[in-house]
Amino acid sequence: MRALKTGFLLTALTLILVVGGQALAGRQGMTFGLILAVAMNGMAYFFSDKIALASSGARPVSREQAPRLYTVMERLAAKGNLPMPKLYIIPQAAPNAFATGRNPSHASVAATEGLLELMNDDELEGVIAHELSHVRNYDILTTSIAATLAGAITWIAQMGRFALIFGGWGGSRDDRRGGGGLETLLMLVVAPIAALLIQLGISRQREYAADAAGARLVGHPYGLISALEKLGAYNKRIPMTNVSPANASLYIVTPLSAGQVFTGLFSTHPPLPERIAALRQMTVTR
Repeated sequence: MRALKTGFLLTALTLILVVGGQALAGRQGMTFGLILAVAMNGMAYFFSDKIALASSGARPVSREQAPRLYTVMERLAAKGNLPMPKLYIIPQAAPNAFATGRNPSHASVAATEGLLELMNDDELEGVIAHELSHVRNYDILTTSIAATLAGAITWIAQMGRFALIFGGWGGSRDDRRGGGGLETLLMLVVAPIAALLIQLGISRQREYAADAAGARLVGHPYGLISALEKLGAYNKRIPMTNVSPANASLYIVTPLSAGQVFTGLFSTHPPLPERIAALRQMTVTR
């Protein structure tokens, strides 16, 4: 059901991009929107992992440097029949982690120094299982495509505002199909907001799914429950630094920076109490 919801939301994003381009600039705009979507998705497919790792300051780590992380990762990757991902350490005191990569054969998992220091073995296992579930479910690719489409919609809307200010898109009136009317107004104002909300909806669905799949991979949800409780508490006390907003959705919990508040409608993650409640329900129904 969550996979169907994600597919529906991705389709909605693509339609907003294509229809929005048509509303602003007629058939040419629609064609441009489609070409832009394909091009941006291609860039996200091949380069989003490198961008995420570089922007987070993650550095590759060897078995000798992080034997505990390697041990947990190797055990869970073997259990899930997954290739061993590349491992990275982020020099941050706040506990957090993320996975990236377009498929299981090109996956990387990055953990902060704080995560390795503060999590016990069961909690670390729960976090790593969650991240490996993202890899297995191709969630990184899905969320990267969603972010790319949403960004393209916002970019087109910004170009539309400039075009209206400086005299329109050019071309014939018939081809633009009344680009200065209600359709254009909706594209400029409503479409970017709708794209953001759809992107956030996709991210939240993927987090719930990774929680459940991670718990099944370990065999129980207790370590992940404890880890999420600890992650929520420590991330409020130890803010992260230099976190790109574009990569915030990758982390297992929303990385908070000093003076920053993520709430409700515009959060990339479901509320932690709701995630924990869903995991606790697994202990009742499994």
